[in-house]
Amino acid sequence: MKVVCIGNYVPRQCGIATFTENLTKAIKTVAVDDPRGIDIEVIAMNDAGRSYAYPAIVAGSIDDSVKQQYLEMADRINRSGAGICLLQHEYGIYGGDSGLLILGLLRRLEIPLITTCHTVLNRPGYHQKAVMEKICHYSSRVVVMSKLAKNFLQDIYHVPPDKIAIIEHGVPDFEVLKDRPFPIPEVWKNKRILLTFGLIGRNKGIETAIRALPAIVAKHPDILYVVLGKTHPNVVRQVGEEYRAYLQNLTKELGLSAFVMFMDQYLSEGDLMSVLRAAEIYITPYLNQAQITSGTLSYAVAGGCAVVSTPYWHAKELLANERGLLFPFENYCELSDIVSQLLENPGQLTKIQKNAFEYGRNITWPKTGIAYHKLFEEVISDPGPLPFKISLDTVTDYPILDLTHLERLTDDTGLLQHANSCVPNYKSGYCIDDNSRALIVCLRAWKYHPSRDIESLVFKYLSYINFMSQKDGNFTNYLTYSRVKVVDDVSDDAFGRTFWALGYLIRHAPTDSLFQAGHQLFNHSLNHVSHLRYIRGYANCIFGLYHYLKRFPDQDQYQVLLIRLADALCSKYYEHQRNSWDWFEETMTYDNGLLPAALYQAFRVTRNPEYLRIADQTCLFLESKCFKNGWLSLIGNRKWLRLDSDYELFAQQPIDALAMVVLYECAWGAKGDPSSIDKLLKSFNWFFGKNDLDLPVYDSVTKGCNDGIEEFNINRNQGAESTIAYLFSRQIAERFISR
Repeated sequence: MKVVCIGNYVPRQCGIATFTENLTKAIKTVAVDDPRGIDIEVIAMNDAGRSYAYPAIVAGSIDDSVKQQYLEMADRINRSGAGICLLQHEYGIYGGDSGLLILGLLRRLEIPLITTCHTVLNRPGYHQKAVMEKICHYSSRVVVMSKLAKNFLQDIYHVPPDKIAIIEHGVPDFEVLKDRPFPIPEVWKNKRILLTFGLIGRNKGIETAIRALPAIVAKHPDILYVVLGKTHPNVVRQVGEEYRAYLQNLTKELGLSAFVMFMDQYLSEGDLMSVLRAAEIYITPYLNQAQITSGTLSYAVAGGCAVVSTPYWHAKELLANERGLLFPFENYCELSDIVSQLLENPGQLTKIQKNAFEYGRNITWPKTGIAYHKLFEEVISDPGPLPFKISLDTVTDYPILDLTHLERLTDDTGLLQHANSCVPNYKSGYCIDDNSRALIVCLRAWKYHPSRDIESLVFKYLSYINFMSQKDGNFTNYLTYSRVKVVDDVSDDAFGRTFWALGYLIRHAPTDSLFQAGHQLFNHSLNHVSHLRYIRGYANCIFGLYHYLKRFPDQDQYQVLLIRLADALCSKYYEHQRNSWDWFEETMTYDNGLLPAALYQAFRVTRNPEYLRIADQTCLFLESKCFKNGWLSLIGNRKWLRLDSDYELFAQQPIDALAMVVLYECAWGAKGDPSSIDKLLKSFNWFFGKNDLDLPVYDSVTKGCNDGIEEFNINRNQGAESTIAYLFSRQIAERFISR
């Protein structure tokens, strides 16, 4: 059996690197008794462009911020002959927001995945929760190190309980040192050692322990508090040795220089075992409870120290049954009392030390290796769906249509453009594009689920359109929050989207009064159609005319106008089409799906086969760019696709996903091809994580839609356009989801 393990590895100095080294050694030791043997390779993570002199077990490495290396490593693992991938997961190891770049590797794996979770948060942020849920989704088994972590995975991340295994943090076998002498620094002799070790940062709360010392020293002048460990590399990069300097200054201010020893070292495991055996009391004064696993705590317990700790999660679980004592967060007076009491009561001190040491014998690395080996056997015999299969699955549990965030962004004037996160941004004011598309969404919603709230929204959006109407048939686009019109050149896009909304209103108006209002605005704007210059204006207006003609199919003048616009689209295609370029422009930009979609609609009205031919050709060309990996990869708005250059996948926007959903609805309507439904649902699934980041864009908590996909994160602002794009797509997909 071959296992590929992904994580940090020595000589990188961090807890995950040490854990991975010990775990792989333990598994290999157990494998000696397995006739098939276990071959382990490590894929090590490099941080911030650094590289390390790794030992032979490391078969490759990934620079944490280089997306392409994750994808290439997935292919390498798939070709390696490995039967299992073992992932060490901790926020901060992998690149992207909350480590999301690892998802690009995991979704491509063709072998079972086992994940060890070193941190499980009870109040995760959006990216933290989404990344953890996706990792667990891809994993055949998820290993945690405490019962509380298992509860969190079940209750917060919805991981099935039979997928979760509890294997406690492994520790060295201190039994081998029990009767051996061990070296200690000369300065420690004749001292009673209090110890804190590990990578140092402000969250460790070491100042609490230092503030507790004066009262302890007054009773026990033979104590020495040892702070052992280097400052965490991330802390050093951000603020240098500021925290260590603060602790040292605090020590001097309190007159404790003779009683505190700072050891700026990263010890080997052998030396660390000796240090732990020399200490009587181990102190972990962490500042908050959100620590689900602490390797240093596990080591201290196994080393037979009497542990005094703040009640963070792992400490409360591990120190139960008289294996240690707890004191309140930042309460140095309570800490002083507990430590002094232990030093004055050798019987109590010895009892806690013995209980801790005995418990540590049950969680040694050899036993951890056995537990992982057993897990490997279970997964090999029943791996469940493999990651690369899961990644291409369709979404099966869609949320119901919910207008909550749309209502949140709407006031008495209309729909506000933008939001800061999910909070309406009044400074951005209003635009006619958003109010027009919101009108379509609410008319659709009213048709199937009429209510006073939806009716109110319809009137607000139509009132905005009416207010922005100009004498020449055009529309003013922008309105400030103080209701001042911004005089500008209204784009063809804005006009076309409004014309589309009015055509839809004419076709689907639930009351005659709304029909009359829409019809008047529609006819008033007809004269401006001839002034359009750009193809997206043509396309949007074709949709408006299509809906009008569905209500009034015998209106020849409107059909002539639709044909004129469709012919103009075709002319643009003829102008720019090349052997390897089947498109309407020399650049593919935004709202691309609407262009062939408009020709499908024109075909449905006119039955002109040329419209269908060009729609099919351009649709296929667009698909060749957007479905390379089996999911929708939109052309990003940071760098568009040109004839002579490639494009970027960053700044993908929900409005472009909507355009693809609209495209396949129109293709299905024009041809009745079932494959169009499959592509429509693939496009819709972009909102639910079937995209290049492998993360959902729709926010199930706020009921809004995030503003798009960036290179290393989801854009968490939830503006009007994005939310409308989701709601519109959801309404189109509804008829096909229920099939």
